[in-house]
Amino acid sequence: MSGAPSLDDCERLFAAHGGTDTGYLRLHWPRFRATKSLIEQTWRCAGGRVLDLGAHWLHQSLLFALDGYRVTAADLPVTMDAPNVVALAQAQGIRLVGVADLAAPRALRALDDDAFDLVILGEVIEHLAFNPVELWREIHRVLVAGGRIVVTTPNCHALTRRHLQRARAWIGGGSIGVDEILATPTHGHHWKEYSRRELVRYFRLLSPDFEVGRALYIEDDAAAGEPVARAAARALRRAIPPLRERLHVEVEVARKTRGIAIEPAWDRRET
Repeated sequence: MSGAPSLDDCERLFAAHGGTDTGYLRLHWPRFRATKSLIEQTWRCAGGRVLDLGAHWLHQSLLFALDGYRVTAADLPVTMDAPNVVALAQAQGIRLVGVADLAAPRALRALDDDAFDLVILGEVIEHLAFNPVELWREIHRVLVAGGRIVVTTPNCHALTRRHLQRARAWIGGGSIGVDEILATPTHGHHWKEYSRRELVRYFRLLSPDFEVGRALYIEDDAAAGEPVARAAARALRRAIPPLRERLHVEVEVARKTRGIAIEPAWDRRET
């Protein structure tokens, strides 16, 4: 395949290996494409070693694998063991790692120290409904000194997100509805959405080895046939970056001397 693959190219590849969630791929295609493009503006390593953590159905992983990167994809075993995911991974040379519990990520311990140049968490950090320090210990361990972490996540100050939260509050709900919590068997609900300032502080607290580079507000391309009201909100977000949909944060592992510096602990103060 010459040049950057198109959405149609990727859909054909997935179809040839048993299919995928095409609706999800189409919806998030601008994000997958933008994430890779932004990373390569300041970092490109021929044959670079990439860990896609939270790789889902390999939608992001495939773009890197097609471009010659050596990709390891990690997600829940139920996803990594799916026949269509296994077939595509074998065809594209993607290593699969099933991680049953990110809070205690034992499966990541099978990965070598300094095994990766880049770790991507694409729309993952907002779903970590547990203390993530042990996960970050493993990420720090497997990254080479001079490597990079890239996080994309919804911007908690995004224009439409704030308005939706307010609307739900008026009708007696929080950030997601009760029906959604009780009736949907998924780990997909957002536990915590961040501001750019919070994410910068997050990585500074984790380790002195981490240095936040770019922390960008991102607005994905408009979908064809977008309703007028949504298009107007998108135009406003484009004009005012802090209201944009998504955050793209790049963290350099400047050195590997201090490790993860924070230790989670129960608050034992008497009440």
